Amino acid sequence: MDYKKIFETFNQQKVMIVGDVMVDAYLWGHVERISPEAPVPVVSVDKRANRLGGAANVALNVKALGATPIPCAIIGKDTRGDEFRGLLEKRNITDDGIITSKYRSTTTKFRIIGNNTQMLRVDEETTYDLNTEEQKLFVENCEKMINQHNPDVIIFEDYDKGLITVEVIDKITALADKAKIPVVADPKKKNFLNYKNLTLFKPNLKELKEGLNLNELNTFDKIEKAIFKLQDQQTHELVMVTLSDKGVMISDGTEIIRLPAHYRSIADVSGAGDTVIGTLALCLAQNLEIRDIAAISNLAGGLVCEHVGVVPVNKEKLLREALRLL
Repeated sequence: MDYKKIFETFNQQKVMIVGDVMVDAYLWGHVERISPEAPVPVVSVDKRANRLGGAANVALNVKALGATPIPCAIIGKDTRGDEFRGLLEKRNITDDGIITSKYRSTTTKFRIIGNNTQMLRVDEETTYDLNTEEQKLFVENCEKMINQHNPDVIIFEDYDKGLITVEVIDKITALADKAKIPVVADPKKKNFLNYKNLTLFKPNLKELKEGLNLNELNTFDKIEKAIFKLQDQQTHELVMVTLSDKGVMISDGTEIIRLPAHYRSIADVSGAGDTVIGTLALCLAQNLEIRDIAAISNLAGGLVCEHVGVVPVNKEKLLREALRLL
């Protein structure tokens, strides 16, 4: 397998990411005592940082791999929304696909980290579905982005924040089908069964259990049966399930391949799914074999878990690891 050529081809690819974007706000500090007011640690703040999160972290990973991301989302008409646009500009990522709404707030996840350990997370967000006006504007803007940028692949990055509705899924999937653009989805429970006929569907094990209402997926055989059931029911071309420290399983409907996870010093699993979906979408758009799609994206997801906080994959390190391990 010519991994160098694959990674060079990333530089020519465009990825449209439809999903719930957010700001990841961090407070980093150190802990030396317990509060006298309650049995909780006192974090003395050393620094603050704002980062692109959610579907925007998928865009960051796509960018880090050398490709061009086109994020499509709705943010609030608020200070955090302005910060979000500023973060995109800083990373040289287009905001053409971003719409501002007076009805919604910009999703923000505040993470408090003391002694390199996450102590608390506070979420500020709007989670109800788009109203009719917002939905119409959003779909029209997505169609504009498809016509303007001609992406090689489209990703649905669903965080259950209300942006992705049944109508949004159906209309954008139809637009992609008409333009012959492959579509992949990283689902959550709410819309799990609303995705149909996709090129690739990528739940994690928890999402697979919840989406199919199957609690006893405690063996690989049971997981295989669940994957085949999902694929037959929803008619997805490919299904890939991430299994955390147990690796990944990928199916083309007739065969399932299971790849183990590579040993890592795990610091934080936050954002690993974003890395996996961004990497596999680029590999899928190159028409790689399913084993190679799974292997490269599985490796990428493991690499970002070595860092505290949500960070994009390092392309050079991923290539070195691919050449060494795959």
